[in-house]
Amino acid sequence: MPSTPNYQCHFDIAVSQHGHFTSAQARTCGFTWERLSDVTRRGRFIRIRRGIYRLRDFPWYPREEVVAAWLALGKDTAVVSRQSALDLLELSDVIPNASHITVPRTKRHIPSIPGVKVHTTTRPFGPLDIVVRNGMRVTSAARTILDTAEAGTGPEQVEMAIQQALERGLTTKSELQEGAKRRSQRVQRLVNGASS
Repeated sequence: MPSTPNYQCHFDIAVSQHGHFTSAQARTCGFTWERLSDVTRRGRFIRIRRGIYRLRDFPWYPREEVVAAWLALGKDTAVVSRQSALDLLELSDVIPNASHITVPRTKRHIPSIPGVKVHTTTRPFGPLDIVVRNGMRVTSAARTILDTAEAGTGPEQVEMAIQQALERGLTTKSELQEGAKRRSQRVQRLVNGASS
């Protein structure tokens, strides 16, 4: 760790995350706990929640609560999912009631965060299950559609998401139908009906 803060290192990290950063990321750029607290106290950084900060003068991003939740749960293992992924991928017109984040089942004991719905999965994310949108790891269109259908999202929203994803080339009928085979009968009916 550098002996003095490297502001360029810190800025580069924050810019890639819509002005947000974790205290651990700040430490890798040379910010001691005392320096981070001092700069926050002077108003240059805004503390969002424990361990999550934002550059005060960075332009506002409409999904800031999702960025903060994703960082809080671990950007290397957490994935924006379900209704939040539908929103980020601009599929259907679902308005998420919380930030939906999926983590591996091994992380199921993490503390709850207000405004965040943490989901766990035993289905490991494959290389085709994750895309990067706006700097965040997000479930792919196919995985998002299958997960939201399985979670009980309204059929009209799932059908709209399927149509939009197919029209925009974000997935294919065969990818959706193959993925649906490993899901419930309800998911299979929705996918087969909307993608035929």
